[in-house]
Amino acid sequence: MTALTSAPRKAGDRRRPGGAPPAAVRSLTRGLPMLPSLVLLAVFLAGPIAYCVYYAFTDMQLTGATGTRFVGLDNFTRAFGDADFLNAVWLTLAFVFGSAVIGQNTLGLALAVLMEKATKPVRTLTNGVVIAAWVLPEVVAGYLMYAFFYDQGSLNSILDALHLPGQNWLYTMPILAVCLANVWRGTAFSMMVFSAALNDVPQELVEAAEMDGAGPWQRLWRVVLPVIRRSIMTNLMLITLQTLSVFGLIYTMTRGGPGNKSETLPIFMYQQAFQNSLIGYGTAIALVLLVVGALFSVVYIRLLKLEDD
Repeated sequence: MTALTSAPRKAGDRRRPGGAPPAAVRSLTRGLPMLPSLVLLAVFLAGPIAYCVYYAFTDMQLTGATGTRFVGLDNFTRAFGDADFLNAVWLTLAFVFGSAVIGQNTLGLALAVLMEKATKPVRTLTNGVVIAAWVLPEVVAGYLMYAFFYDQGSLNSILDALHLPGQNWLYTMPILAVCLANVWRGTAFSMMVFSAALNDVPQELVEAAEMDGAGPWQRLWRVVLPVIRRSIMTNLMLITLQTLSVFGLIYTMTRGGPGNKSETLPIFMYQQAFQNSLIGYGTAIALVLLVVGALFSVVYIRLLKLEDD
């Protein structure tokens, strides 16, 4: 009789006979609202990525092919042996470092520092001009920059009025033109990030450095920048990933030309996949671009961890 009788429950034991513990039920119930989001991510994000990874290892074409074959690493071998692909890689790195790491990051920090000391009308005007460029659609910004840089555009008109020689900037220095255009369009994001970070700098540190005789540059370099270094690294990671994927701005201004002098990886990928109908090859290039972005992210995240240590 005693052996058949269930053991008495303890005071804190609230298990339901034949059911799951209440904590597990609560966790499952709390997770149910996330189920639609997980399904959408699986269908519209994980699914396409998986298909892209598969297509990168095939010879899929838009036209002229009767079937799709698995070709292994042939697309990647072809890419790294293609001089045009290697040129696109170097131009992409130049575009990222020139327009994001150096251009947007430096100019955004400079504007944020200057706006702290500026009067309210100047801040309002500057914020309006800078943010207006950021909120413009990429294609519209591209057309505006094309009108500024092309042979009979605004820049050459200004130079002519100053009796300075002009040139066809989109032909002679296309990668520089698209770098400057991307700096003009994307600086607002960095400025807002740094403005928020500067508001969190303890003023007593700045005042103490000023009392010790530190000048403006010394206070900026030795006090402000070390305090906001995490914001700097986070901003660098975000604008680097955004710049790696810039397509519409460059395509509108130069279409990767003249020749391939401004043909970054997104432009090269588009031309191979949709103009040359080589979907498999173009997808392999897109996968390489994804890996490049992941490497940049790993480097920045590693640097952030080193700052924490």
